[in-house]
Amino acid sequence: MLHVCSLSKLPQTVASTGAKSVVTLINAEMEVETPSGVLPDRHLFLAFNDIVDPVAGLVPASEEHVDRLLAFIETWDRQEPLVIHCWAGISRSTAGAYVAACALNPDADEYQLAQTLRERSPSATPNARLVAMADKKLGREGRMIDAIRKIGRGANAFEGTPFAMPID
Repeated sequence: MLHVCSLSKLPQTVASTGAKSVVTLINAEMEVETPSGVLPDRHLFLAFNDIVDPVAGLVPASEEHVDRLLAFIETWDRQEPLVIHCWAGISRSTAGAYVAACALNPDADEYQLAQTLRERSPSATPNARLVAMADKKLGREGRMIDAIRKIGRGANAFEGTPFAMPID
């Protein structure tokens, strides 16, 4: 099972789920310690800002970020939960969870996975740049992009509520 949360909820989410793998999608200047119970090689730290278009002084998600995320997801044995988090648990982490669900289920319907994401997280507003690059890498021919566009912007929130994203 994939679990999604904000940085402030990371320690309790890892502890309550028994996760042994963590993906951090956050700004480079943020220091995020590997949570207790997670080995350092099972903590992927990807540093980029939550932007869609390039902005001077900020780092957008890149194809290298997507490649590293997909490679890490492929090495996950699914025996214990995996937690994906960002600063607020609303944009980068929900995009990461959606990308992971699509990567782990190559025959799954992108629209149904996006709808499940919306049901599990009313505030989810997945980072469109991350989704678009993953769509291309996964050969989804624009369906991931369209599916996320169809669920629309999530409800306003300062912080998302932690949730589980089914992967099978």
